[in-house]
Amino acid sequence: MIAAEADKPVIRPQDDKSVIKLQNVTRVYKVGVERIHALDGISLELNENEYVAVMGASGSGKSTLMNVLGCLDRATSGYYGLDGQDTTKMSDAALARVRNERIGFVFQSFELLGQLNALKNVEMPLIYSKNGWWTRRKRAKNVLERVGLGDRMKHRPNQLSGGEKQRVAIARALVCEPSILLADEPTGNLDSKTSEGIMKLFDRLHQEGQTIIIVTHEEHVANHAERIIQMKDGRVCSDLPANRDLVHKTAIQNNVRGEQS
Repeated sequence: MIAAEADKPVIRPQDDKSVIKLQNVTRVYKVGVERIHALDGISLELNENEYVAVMGASGSGKSTLMNVLGCLDRATSGYYGLDGQDTTKMSDAALARVRNERIGFVFQSFELLGQLNALKNVEMPLIYSKNGWWTRRKRAKNVLERVGLGDRMKHRPNQLSGGEKQRVAIARALVCEPSILLADEPTGNLDSKTSEGIMKLFDRLHQEGQTIIIVTHEEHVANHAERIIQMKDGRVCSDLPANRDLVHKTAIQNNVRGEQS
């Protein structure tokens, strides 16, 4: 009964635009007799169409936070509300639906299937949807065109550049029209000029209304966001607006390098 009740949608107040609410969230791992507090009382609120970067050193808890936000891991205690639903009380089946339908994931290593072309890679999250193959194919084509790969749909990953692979990965993350887009070091395997192109794509998606959360250790990447959350020892140590001037300066430097190469 608990799982069934948790799967029911929660109606939010009309003035509540929050996509994510964390209240005193902890994540504790047991290593032998030791207890590791990867998250130590995190409280955050993110609204629709926010563009947020999460930064921190290795071991700060940023990856654990991303896993909890993406419903890949459960909090040990506390409240995590996503679109007005309490995910901490959801069944495993309900969380799987949330991951597939309401959260888009973009990874540093692309995670594309080498034997499939770009179009079929993007279609993958729609396999278990109730839509027919033609509707799935149309949605995949539309989102590939949206990320600038309308002419590369038939190419397999080994026929694409690093930037094109990441655009396919972004298209795959968007195809289910998720509430939030989670990106884990999305430019980590790319050169500076290609990275800037990918970040401009994220900027455009945000302008179109997409809620975006990026985990990164690179300041110039984080400053594309509007808000930067710094983590240390499993806690939020700062939550401030980004330095947008640094984005403009980095873009100019990358353009100069491109002209010189």
